[in-house]
Amino acid sequence: MNIAELKTMARTVRSDIVTMINKAGSGHPGGSLSATDLMVGLYFGGIIKVDPADPDWAGRDRFILSKGHVAPVLYSVLARRGFFPVEELGTLRRLGSILQGHPHKGSTPGLDCSSGSLGQGLSITNGLAIGFKKQGMDNRVYCLLGDGELQEGQCWEAVMTAAQQKLDNVCAIVDYNHVQLDGTTDEIKNMGDLAAKWHDFGWNVIELDGHDMEQVVDAFEMAKAVKGRPSVLIAATVKGKGVSFMENDCNWHGNAPSAEQLEKALAEINGEVQA
Repeated sequence: MNIAELKTMARTVRSDIVTMINKAGSGHPGGSLSATDLMVGLYFGGIIKVDPADPDWAGRDRFILSKGHVAPVLYSVLARRGFFPVEELGTLRRLGSILQGHPHKGSTPGLDCSSGSLGQGLSITNGLAIGFKKQGMDNRVYCLLGDGELQEGQCWEAVMTAAQQKLDNVCAIVDYNHVQLDGTTDEIKNMGDLAAKWHDFGWNVIELDGHDMEQVVDAFEMAKAVKGRPSVLIAATVKGKGVSFMENDCNWHGNAPSAEQLEKALAEINGEVQA
């Protein structure tokens, strides 16, 4: 897809997110919306190697959703990429659905890992990447992390391991929206200069506007070109991006929009009204 098509797909995915969470009556819209452009760039921008017709293809790249609560954005992207029918999005969080509240590998085509307990995704990513290295395979592993999640100590153990092992087949993505469950990340546990921290741990650091689609695609391409060390995209984003009343508001970390709020959200996402 070209940049204009990627932007259109991002609007479609944002519409999916708020619609499915409204229908489910629960879910996590804020972080799903902030990560949308990153996920669309990864899956539709010619970056990640996957085959919807063969979800278990050995040659595929892997994606680990470390902040598993933003499953709606991943489900929408997988459906729109052709891993399962788009109609399944309407079954989010239902008993027996292939789309559970947090990703379950045994249920959803296209998933490489179950997740939900924060702080573990980068460790899983490292394990896969080391395995690929030992087998002489060129598969890459992508991992989406939340900025609040980086307050977990295990994340930094994994950051050190990836650098020590020179895992240049690892690309971490930080959805840096500055808002977590019950406040801002600075209020709850200030991490200081995040880019400098990753750099000091030995990573190739790429800072970008996580809502500028051209920057997103370019950043992924830049990461691919780096050899000898892992790369991290520190993506400046807005919690709840695209829906005015959700933006930068921790109350929309894990709440569902009402029917009236859904109507307003869809109008804003699709440019029918000014946000």
